[in-house]
Amino acid sequence: MYRISLLVIGLSLFAAGCSDSNSSPSAPSQGTTTTTTFTVPLSTSNEVPAITNADAGSSGTAIIAVTATKDSSGSVTSATANVQVSVSGLPAGTTVTDAHIHNGNTGANAGVFVNIGLSAGELAVNNGSGSVTKNGISVPADKATAILGNPAGHYFNVHTGLNPGGTMRGQLSGGGATVTTTNQ
Repeated sequence: MYRISLLVIGLSLFAAGCSDSNSSPSAPSQGTTTTTTFTVPLSTSNEVPAITNADAGSSGTAIIAVTATKDSSGSVTSATANVQVSVSGLPAGTTVTDAHIHNGNTGANAGVFVNIGLSAGELAVNNGSGSVTKNGISVPADKATAILGNPAGHYFNVHTGLNPGGTMRGQLSGGGATVTTTNQ
């Protein structure tokens, strides 16, 4: 009788384990947030055409941190950017007028893709050098997806009064740029 009781209990447990019912629903997959930081050396020789006027001796660095929230399938749903720009070697009296991310490959010019919202004179140049930080720049999800999926197809450049089309430039990946990604 003892063996039969154990057999019945064992079969009951087995049947319960094979049951279709689930007493607690599974939680939906959570999305993730990642920050990808591009450290981009800026050079006048990277502009198309290369700068040969009084700005030619200048250079700089842009540090662009794109924070993207992705859904459970990995698609970007929202993004922001923090950008720090430092320049040096500019002539006295230079006015930095703007700075942007463009969607263009090395050697090609392209339209503005992400404007960092820099106003003329906001990046103050004292003794040929200056820096500015812009935080919380809204980046549309499709543009963040494009930048993160193909950083080498995008460049950052700084514009001056003397060179309104751009005075120094660097690709987001390659050409000395470094890329770091962290999950949060």
